Amino acid sequence: MGKIAYASVLREDFTQVRYDDLYQALATGALGRIEYCYAYGPELLPAATSTTSGMWRFRNLLPIGDLPITYPLAIGDTPLVAPYRLREATGIPDLWLKDETRTPTGSNKDRATALVLEHAMRNGVQTVSCASTGNVAASLAVGAAATGIAATIFVPAEVSEAKLKLMLLAGATVLKVREGYEAAFELSQEAARTFGWYDRNTGVNPLTLEAKKTVAFEIWEQLRRRVPDAVLIPVGDGPTLSAMVKGFRELVACGASDRLPRAIGVQAEGCQPVKRAWDTGKPVRSVRPETVADGIAVGAPISASLVLRDVRESGGGFVTVSDESMLQAIRTLAATGGILAEPAGAAAFAGLEPAMEAGLIDQDETIVVHVTGTGLKSPQYLQPKVPPIEINATLEEVEQAIESP
Repeated sequence: MGKIAYASVLREDFTQVRYDDLYQALATGALGRIEYCYAYGPELLPAATSTTSGMWRFRNLLPIGDLPITYPLAIGDTPLVAPYRLREATGIPDLWLKDETRTPTGSNKDRATALVLEHAMRNGVQTVSCASTGNVAASLAVGAAATGIAATIFVPAEVSEAKLKLMLLAGATVLKVREGYEAAFELSQEAARTFGWYDRNTGVNPLTLEAKKTVAFEIWEQLRRRVPDAVLIPVGDGPTLSAMVKGFRELVACGASDRLPRAIGVQAEGCQPVKRAWDTGKPVRSVRPETVADGIAVGAPISASLVLRDVRESGGGFVTVSDESMLQAIRTLAATGGILAEPAGAAAFAGLEPAMEAGLIDQDETIVVHVTGTGLKSPQYLQPKVPPIEINATLEEVEQAIESP
């Protein structure tokens, strides 16, 4: 298939590396950050009549060679849904939600975990490590448990208790770092180099970007092999957005589309280092996260330059959303869309209104909102405004209750 990896994530001063040598280069850190490219053409995409299910049907555009897939959990094929009540509520008749809450651990992180662990199994890796504010950690813990590989996970001390329990339940070794996420991330990388662990960290291991880009391929398929006008994507560290754009870029390279959809990055008002860099034209500066959306609470995003490049190339932009708007988005998604999202998972939906006001999207366009994570791991944010009605066990009280305003 002519798969080749190129050094330099910004596509400058490319260095070709043989695919067979790539694992060793990654494991030793010899390349630093790289971007995979392929011998693009329509033959790399699955046929419209293909019956292969899951993320692996895009294997021609994944760096996995021709060996059988042994990863045991079902990955990919998350639904693209169009709740009519949600369309009515937003006034966007061609609104779609890419629902990544339907995965083994309820987040889009499971795609990256699957590809990393498939790679790890093929190369005899004993331990995979990562740093995470919650979703990556839970994903790696569960995936590692399914494959028999040890997982060592670094989390900030204030990590969500619900997500922490999932990691521990799956048997991972979890290290809580008092100094916060940035320190946890740096320590995880140092530990991986020192102890010879395989680093799963998003933004460092290029396999994570490759896996996440399959969301774009699925959206294209689910829209009957066309791309939307715009995609709204939450931004924390940034690879989720860059992966989406890379997927659509590869569809263009394969001749399946003649354009990219506009990528609209959505950040929390209390943690918007990339949005500020976009607005000012200055380098990204670290901030102290102050938001309930732990999934995008990244004060020093490692992939910021890549995100800025990809949004610019797609003709998109950035918006910010308040904590209250994300909590309201959770309620709206549940009550009119039947989707339970966490704050970071609801951020892109919360970004619809500010994106409309900023002229980044139009209500007559085909718009896809990326719902990245389930609310079932963050039950403290599932806050209905209407309490239950307590009654005695009589039909008369049922009738009174259902007639109440």
